[in-house]
Amino acid sequence: ETAYIEGVDDGDKQASLTAALNLIDQGCNVIVGTSFGFMDALDELANSGDYDDVYFFHFSGSKSNDTNFENYFGAIEEPRYLSGMVAGMMTETNLIGYVATYPYTEVHIGIDAFTLGVQSVNPDAQVKVIFINSWYDPEKERAAGDELMAAGCDILAQHCDTTGPQLAAAEAGGYSIGYNYPNNVAPEAYLTAPIWHHDMYLIDRIQKILDGTFVPENYYGNMAEGYVDLAEMTDLVPADVQAAVFAKKQEIVDGDFAPFSGYIEYNDGTVMNKEGHSMSVAEIWEITGLVKGAK
Repeated sequence: ETAYIEGVDDGDKQASLTAALNLIDQGCNVIVGTSFGFMDALDELANSGDYDDVYFFHFSGSKSNDTNFENYFGAIEEPRYLSGMVAGMMTETNLIGYVATYPYTEVHIGIDAFTLGVQSVNPDAQVKVIFINSWYDPEKERAAGDELMAAGCDILAQHCDTTGPQLAAAEAGGYSIGYNYPNNVAPEAYLTAPIWHHDMYLIDRIQKILDGTFVPENYYGNMAEGYVDLAEMTDLVPADVQAAVFAKKQEIVDGDFAPFSGYIEYNDGTVMNKEGHSMSVAEIWEITGLVKGAK
């Protein structure tokens, strides 16, 4: 059985602790924290000595232990790059908007991979970014989308949780690329979305707990494993665009291409990656800003 609590402020550690303890009090012996800000609360509980019989899983953070606390994330830069190709081939204004949360490494990775995908098929296109400085704020997400469309963008991408940017793009007569889940609330605008298949990860881990074989080993899944993917492209995406994206996806799955490979510059002209080198996961997580083509 699964219990869940929504609307927890992940910027408030005490709120995170209260939510987790509430679930434990309901009898839950597996606690999954699905936002970066839950990390410290879950870390405290997992290492307190009071909940050694409870398993904690945290998405997108960096903390874990070797007994009952595991971190999980994935190579979302792979489908981000593919979604950038869609945008780059479909934009008519050569200005693509991106509603982002915080200027933080995880978010930079997504923007940069998306921009590299855009520029791989359309070097003249630029990505205009607005940071709303919140992980979840429906009003700000929609307002940022409206602002980007008013600035001349004709496609909106996002690293935020609501469908506000989709609706902003649809209302302005543009296109949208979602995130996290293929939540198509604006069929006249929605193209596709980089998505996660958390089920394939969580089912595996929970089965191991049931079998008594679970040992924490932090997970970083990719497209070849089926953990991250590009959602099905809608009929708004031309056949030639879909064909190009599918071909590049196969290269990624086969290990013949990686988004952060070859010569890459930050937008201030400094070098992010040298020609002939493919960045490791550790190097990707040292990214500190936006690539050339994003502003």
